[in-house]
Amino acid sequence: KSPSPGFALHGEPAPAARKQCFLETPPFAPSRERGWGEGEMTGIALLTASPSPPAPLPSRERGVSGVAGHVDSRDCHSCDCPALAARTVTCFVACFAACFAAFLAILPVARADIVVKDDAGREVRLAQPAQRIVTLAPHLAELLFAAGAGEKLVGAVDYSDYPPAAKKAPRVGGYDRLDLEAVAALKPDLALAWASGNSAAQIDRLRALGLTVYVSEPSRMASVASQIEDLGQLAGSEAAANTAARRFRERLENLRATNAKKPPVRVFYELWNAPLMTIGGSQIISDVITLCGGVNVFAGIDRKAATVSIEAVLAADPEAIIATGMGEARPEWLRDWGEWPRLTAVKRDNLFHINPDLLHRHTPRILDGAEQLCADLDIARARRPSVTGKKP
Repeated sequence: KSPSPGFALHGEPAPAARKQCFLETPPFAPSRERGWGEGEMTGIALLTASPSPPAPLPSRERGVSGVAGHVDSRDCHSCDCPALAARTVTCFVACFAACFAAFLAILPVARADIVVKDDAGREVRLAQPAQRIVTLAPHLAELLFAAGAGEKLVGAVDYSDYPPAAKKAPRVGGYDRLDLEAVAALKPDLALAWASGNSAAQIDRLRALGLTVYVSEPSRMASVASQIEDLGQLAGSEAAANTAARRFRERLENLRATNAKKPPVRVFYELWNAPLMTIGGSQIISDVITLCGGVNVFAGIDRKAATVSIEAVLAADPEAIIATGMGEARPEWLRDWGEWPRLTAVKRDNLFHINPDLLHRHTPRILDGAEQLCADLDIARARRPSVTGKKP
């Protein structure tokens, strides 16, 4: 007789079985011993042909695993001849789909290049997240840690001292005198440069050596958050970077809202004393002054930093003078303004000092410096004759 349709994996079935159906086992039954084994095919053992004892027909209402109407490869033991054809097809399709899905899972996943635009307007492209990063300014080492990628720092310049872990990175010179051989010897796949600190010639030389360079020069407070996000993308630490950027923006907006309607205060920011230097309107510290309701009296200068004369400061007559110096200690040269008692800032004793690390490094700590500067300008407002009742 011609056998009934179906798959007979074990040769000619017994007559008793023939009366019911030829299919007693699914064409493919799971076998860990004969399959590829666990750990391969993403942990799914390959379904291979192996004997399997007959199993009772699952309830039509219950289905398999208690799910009504569901049929999978475990349901293929049925010898319900009227439904045999449908179940055979269902079993085959289920097994094939499982194997195909496992095959796709082990294929290499194509990943698009990482592309960001730096402050120089150049496109920075990496085929994969950077694993070895060199920072060419102290604030960039700090910014890398803020982006959650500090463990990828393999080289930094002098004075890269925050957070303390940054001190462990090998030195590659100073930001204004880079040791290009030391940088190249570290074999970085990304170098973070500072536009106004590193020389353009040295940055070009790094590119000529085949290094990928990201140039930083934030001119506004909001740019700090954007750069944290950029570094997170380039280093593959997006989750930590995005969280840090969000927190930065929240603090920034709170400061902006708090100081938005306060009376303006004319400010001279003393960057250095000999020669006397200040900041222009495109410098990020000028944005901090504006945030606090201050007015940079030299905002019209088209450079980030410039020398000015004593006469120019006297003519501007600032209401407050803010100096930085070299560290946490108040610089002695801030007292030198006492030689010009007619200056409004001197008459009202509005001579303030802020640790330069808080304002000169374009990192999340600039918000700490901004809070202090805003508090200093509040003191200056409180010392106005209209508030104190004293004569000007």
